[in-house]
Amino acid sequence: MQEAATELDATDLRLLEQLQSDASQSNQDLAAAAHTSPATALRRVRRLVDTGVIDRRVALLNPERIFLGGQGLSAIVEISLDRQGAEHLDAFEQRVLPDAEVQQLWRVSPGPDFVLVVHCTGGMPGYQALVQRLFTQDANVRNVKAYFGVKRAKFDPRVVLRAQP
Repeated sequence: MQEAATELDATDLRLLEQLQSDASQSNQDLAAAAHTSPATALRRVRRLVDTGVIDRRVALLNPERIFLGGQGLSAIVEISLDRQGAEHLDAFEQRVLPDAEVQQLWRVSPGPDFVLVVHCTGGMPGYQALVQRLFTQDANVRNVKAYFGVKRAKFDPRVVLRAQP
């Protein structure tokens, strides 16, 4: 059963836009940028967290600044399973979810069963270890197809909150 969407008014949307751009700003700065009082901003943000609209607040790192020696490797990986019953799909997800090098895990259709976004700190040897750990040892993985990142032209995790012009 899917949960009902939280109703968001214009103030909520302004706060969310600001937080998606910079979640580290003070409540005072957030309130000023969203054209509301600090008390209202604080109360609204708490409600947005409590209702799950704000999932979590994180720092987004630039891997190119961290892995200057080229030791990092990003890949988009398609996974097709041999058996696709719900229990097999769930079992694969549960095995992959805890792995820190898996940044995103999507169950998709049509095409492969899953698409993963991974970042391996050990370059190609790190990717090979991930393949061995997550895919090779699973007798239900039928096919693995990887696309290796050579340049990240855009990365923006924001959710569009209103129609684009």
